[in-house]
Amino acid sequence: MHPSWSEQWWPVAYMRDLDPTRPQRFTLLDQDLVLWWDAPGDSWRAFKDVCPHRLVPLSEGRINEAGQLECPYHGWSFDGDGTCRAIPQMGEGARSQARRTECGSLPTAIGQGLLFVWSGTASAADPAALPLVPVLKEQGDGWADGWIVQDTFRDLPMDALTLLENVLDVSHVPFTHHRTVGKRENASPVEAVIIREDSQGFEAFWQEGPRKGKLGSQDTHFQAPQLMWHDLTAKGFARILTVVYAVPISRGKCRLFARFPFQFKAVAPRVLVGLRPRWLQHIGNHKVLEDDQVFLHWQERVLEAAGGSASAEQAFVLPTSADVYVKALHRWVNRQGGGPFAGRPLPPRQDVEVLMDRYHSHTKHCRSCSVALRRIRSLRPWLWGSLWLSAVLIGAGQLSWLLWLGVTLAALSGVSLRQTSRWQRGLLVGDGQAPRNQRI
Repeated sequence: MHPSWSEQWWPVAYMRDLDPTRPQRFTLLDQDLVLWWDAPGDSWRAFKDVCPHRLVPLSEGRINEAGQLECPYHGWSFDGDGTCRAIPQMGEGARSQARRTECGSLPTAIGQGLLFVWSGTASAADPAALPLVPVLKEQGDGWADGWIVQDTFRDLPMDALTLLENVLDVSHVPFTHHRTVGKRENASPVEAVIIREDSQGFEAFWQEGPRKGKLGSQDTHFQAPQLMWHDLTAKGFARILTVVYAVPISRGKCRLFARFPFQFKAVAPRVLVGLRPRWLQHIGNHKVLEDDQVFLHWQERVLEAAGGSASAEQAFVLPTSADVYVKALHRWVNRQGGGPFAGRPLPPRQDVEVLMDRYHSHTKHCRSCSVALRRIRSLRPWLWGSLWLSAVLIGAGQLSWLLWLGVTLAALSGVSLRQTSRWQRGLLVGDGQAPRNQRI
């Protein structure tokens, strides 16, 4: 693997979604990791997710009373440095001094609310070199300079490069995302130019900007190999960023970390954005992601058959300046010796039903959404009980006030059951119906 991919800091989780009471699994560049909170060391740790004893995943274990990571199979426990501190089979207080009993540990760092893991040579890890968005400055538990940041993530059934190619391409938004975050009637020629291009990535500038210039000019930055962002200032409204990290999990699978920072001119939009629960925002984010998820999953297999990134400019037809982003991305990839899994074939295509999964690709890993799902599931039996009670009140409604109470309760219960059913489904699975193709 080329150092452009292996010697890197990669985001693996938002800090707000990590649970310090239990180990969590993440796969990075085809390597299974376990993330866990080392309380004695006051640090998040990333180990290779394998116990040196009998090679079972440590992520299935627990954090024990000593604050150590304990293997679920035979109880071997490890401190934050990966040193084996206890082997119960050796007797009380005994432990092996052999280096083979140690766990492989990867450097970690925290920046802009994300946990990063260094995938390369440990001695080369420099926390000062985290791939961060320069204009976003942290201030306490929030953001400086009036920024409000919404975020989401999802495991996607495509290569990280396919995701980057998609999010860098501004011209697809009016068509692919028609009726979600775009409108076909807002499409116009994209006269974009590359203003910097080197081994670190590229920058592009679009003078007119989205929506036929209504939002102002847009800058695009690609910080190789994992980070891109669009930056525009909507006149009189806000400065808006679209930030994406594309993290390679394995061939044909990546994790998207998306952030939407807003720097509003007025107070009212700041308040309104803050009122929307994170889990409800995530349901909306899923709909946007699913706009193009199905055809991108197919497209990358067609490109692979045509020769992959090395043949992209021959396989694609790229006649307009709207395609400069895609061309620049593939030029960078080819200068760096290909993608992170060069030479490995993509897995078989998946059915649409599998591609629409939201629970395993997001909800169970998201603290906000998993809590919301539990609460919705616990609320629904009470709503059914309320509906039953309303029927009793209506049936016994000799008095007008009991009748009206029953009718009101029935209406509220029915509406609540319908809405919670929609929310529950929205946290579990998409419907596979792109809004752009639906008739009004």
